[in-house]
Amino acid sequence: MTKYVYAFGGGTADGHGAMKDTLGGKGAGLAEMSRANVPVPPGFTISTEVCNIYFNNNQTVPAEIEAQVTEAVAGLEAKMGQKLGGATDPLLVSVRSGAKFSMPGMMDTILNLGLNDQTVEALAAKSGNARFAYDCYRRFIQMFGSVVLEIPKNDFEHLLDARKKRVKAKSDADLTAEDLKVVIDGYKKLVEKKTGQPFPQDAHEQLVMARNAVFRSWWNPRASHYRKMNKIADDLGTAVNVQAMVFGNMGDTSATGVGFTRNPATGEKMFYGEFLINAQGEDVVAGIRTPRPISELESVMPDVYRQLRQITSNLEKHYRDIQDFEFTIQEGKLYMLQTRNGKRTGPAAVRIAVEMVEEGLISKEEAILRVEPTQLDQLLHPVLEPASRKSLKLLATGLPASPGAAVGKIVFTADHAVEAAKTAPVILVRKETVPDDIHGMEVSKGILTARGGMTSHAAVVARGMGTPCVAGAESLEVEEGKLQLRVHGGQTVLREGDWLSLDGTTGEVFAGQANTVEADPSSGVLAKFMGWADEFRGKFGVRANADVPRDAKVARRFGAQGIGLCRTEHMFFGEGRIEHVQAMILAEDEKSRRRALAKLLPLQRRDFIGLFEVMDGLPVVIRTLDPPLHEFVPKREELMVDLARLPHASSKDKKGMSEKYGIKVGELRKGLPALLQRVEQLHEFNPMLGHRGCRLGITYPEITEMQARAIFEAAVQVAKKGKKVIPEVMIPLVGSVEEFSDQKAVVKRVAEEVLEKAGMQDMHYMIGTMIEIPRAVITADKVAGEAEFFSFGTNDLTQTTMGLSRDDYVKFSKDYEDKKIFKADPFAVLDQEGVGKLVEMGVKLGRAARPGLDIGICGEHGGEPSSVEFCYRVGMDYVSCSPYRVPIARLAAAQAALAGDKTEMMRTA
Repeated sequence: MTKYVYAFGGGTADGHGAMKDTLGGKGAGLAEMSRANVPVPPGFTISTEVCNIYFNNNQTVPAEIEAQVTEAVAGLEAKMGQKLGGATDPLLVSVRSGAKFSMPGMMDTILNLGLNDQTVEALAAKSGNARFAYDCYRRFIQMFGSVVLEIPKNDFEHLLDARKKRVKAKSDADLTAEDLKVVIDGYKKLVEKKTGQPFPQDAHEQLVMARNAVFRSWWNPRASHYRKMNKIADDLGTAVNVQAMVFGNMGDTSATGVGFTRNPATGEKMFYGEFLINAQGEDVVAGIRTPRPISELESVMPDVYRQLRQITSNLEKHYRDIQDFEFTIQEGKLYMLQTRNGKRTGPAAVRIAVEMVEEGLISKEEAILRVEPTQLDQLLHPVLEPASRKSLKLLATGLPASPGAAVGKIVFTADHAVEAAKTAPVILVRKETVPDDIHGMEVSKGILTARGGMTSHAAVVARGMGTPCVAGAESLEVEEGKLQLRVHGGQTVLREGDWLSLDGTTGEVFAGQANTVEADPSSGVLAKFMGWADEFRGKFGVRANADVPRDAKVARRFGAQGIGLCRTEHMFFGEGRIEHVQAMILAEDEKSRRRALAKLLPLQRRDFIGLFEVMDGLPVVIRTLDPPLHEFVPKREELMVDLARLPHASSKDKKGMSEKYGIKVGELRKGLPALLQRVEQLHEFNPMLGHRGCRLGITYPEITEMQARAIFEAAVQVAKKGKKVIPEVMIPLVGSVEEFSDQKAVVKRVAEEVLEKAGMQDMHYMIGTMIEIPRAVITADKVAGEAEFFSFGTNDLTQTTMGLSRDDYVKFSKDYEDKKIFKADPFAVLDQEGVGKLVEMGVKLGRAARPGLDIGICGEHGGEPSSVEFCYRVGMDYVSCSPYRVPIARLAAAQAALAGDKTEMMRTA
């Protein structure tokens, strides 16, 4: 018989820590702690498989599994010496979710299950604390009503707030047992009104309903969104952990808390966390009350503190990773409720990995595999410019919950954030965030909460996303109903749409729009970590896409080993250039075109000189002109409108048209129609598949000639300064070897002429092509007979392979990704099943014809980790990506190399 339910606690467990697939992360941690004799309240875990069975079985748990659950309940009752629903000594349990991968706050929890009108009296009598018993019952009805019966949480909160207001209680803790009885009565009436049924009194029925509700929470909108955001598979399912309750709300000798064995924001080796006296766990993570630093527990309960330090230190050594733990202290006795590998920011991940190597806990290889490549992006977070920090008004200082600087316009709801983020950066400001805010948190540049601590929902989720966050800024009053933020005791009020700047590293919040400066990744712990990554990735290269010297400097600082793509067309749009480009386009004969190109030549040459100087000793791939010519001339529709306005235009309007089109005012009457006529000639129905790329160079070889001359004259000038120049000229949009040969001949003729004149015939250069249409892939063996290198342009190759416009896909991308037609945006993550097969074919055909063929990729996929791994696997020599993604690609390549080594070892074993 298949086992679906696993017991834990009391020094034994049916499962163990390696069973995350079956028990989920939380269940596996509870099992492992139980086996290590850590004080864990007994319980049982219903496996993740049951979650999928539940949904595949019309949201019903089969009788065979129900029988195992019933047996597990009986076993738990025997261990505890209590009965679920018992009239004199009732067993109370928590029911919690627990997926393989941590999803903080995304799924549901119910505490104090087993309470009803009878058992609450038994709990009051046994504990001798009526207030405690009724507080537990009040919490249980609210949680059960919200999670299981789907009654809005606010409906319960209104009743609670009304009672506090009536008796002038400042907090929940000020309510008496009699007050709580009144609240409970109101809660039960609310349940019956909303559901048509009284609140369920049968404890076993409560357990079944709660378990099924936790299963259903796997598919709630916030959990689904979180999985999509973090690329977690939908078919993993969640386990359900049923555990005997221990109570942190039994008075001043009881407490509850959460913590980490190291600082999850910075990585510093320190005992980190928070606790609340006389509270339950949800009070800490929900941010309802701002908790106390865990260091203060030492003075309040020194023995418990020392025991907690010892247990968590042992857990970190056992798992060899930072641990995220939850604990409850019931009347002076410590219980561990959870341990799992802690979520951490990018900076913390790198620091922890490096320091654990230095401490002898893990190897360098393990350190490299511990850090998600995308986390490195957080280490490149900008910081607030010192001058801006001084010039802006400091509003408040909260808790530095997630590092980095964020500047944006204030929004007060998640929905407002999603809408406003379409046009401007936003900062989400809340009293405290709730799991349903996840979609707004995802699009926000920063998060600010007035309540909550370093382990609150906002802090944990923000750190996971790498979003700067300041939590618990209690001097701020967030008036969400009025869409405004007020500083306590002052006149300062900020409204939705006002600028706000925050520093998640220091916890400071400033009114206004600060300037930011980029972080320096070339020193400290990151530099050491990246050095290890470079050791493991070996010869596999990482280059950058850069068009100007400024970007080339950034790329080199971030560790790029050359430029894999310089788009020359971007240089044409600069001031003092576009008019020459337009003159070239509007020319009616070759002589006129050459005159315009002659004016562009020194400008292009200067651009290339700057790139070659910065990349001294490294290759620079320069793509000849790629886009269609119509992109460089005025829009057809604007011209038509201005031509219609011209007869009635004022002198001021005519002057504006003259400046706009580069035509003298007196010549507008003739010039505008002539310009429109040429624009009409250039108009194409499908310009992406039209007269562009190598096709332009074939029609107008003088364009290719000018660009080649600029490249090699620049190379000569820089080489004369003693710098090493490695130019690589790339012909775009080639579909046949004949197209490539035509353009290669032009480039080679100019190169030989320039180099011979300079006496530098020995300068090494290559002429290759961009593989970006399917025919180039299919005939790659023929193309490789002429081309010295390939660079896959996977942006256009994705468009031409899938018949999908990158610009238009966004209009229906959500439908395709929500319905799982596409696993991810194919323009962000390489489609390995389709486009990837073409890429692999092109690599094999090209290398078969030219064994030493240099092959890389220069689309946006070059900086996406799974795509980098694919490029490594199919045998490319390098990837090229935007400068700021170079560290990400370096780490992804190292991880691919380590995975490849492991696969090879298994193959030969």
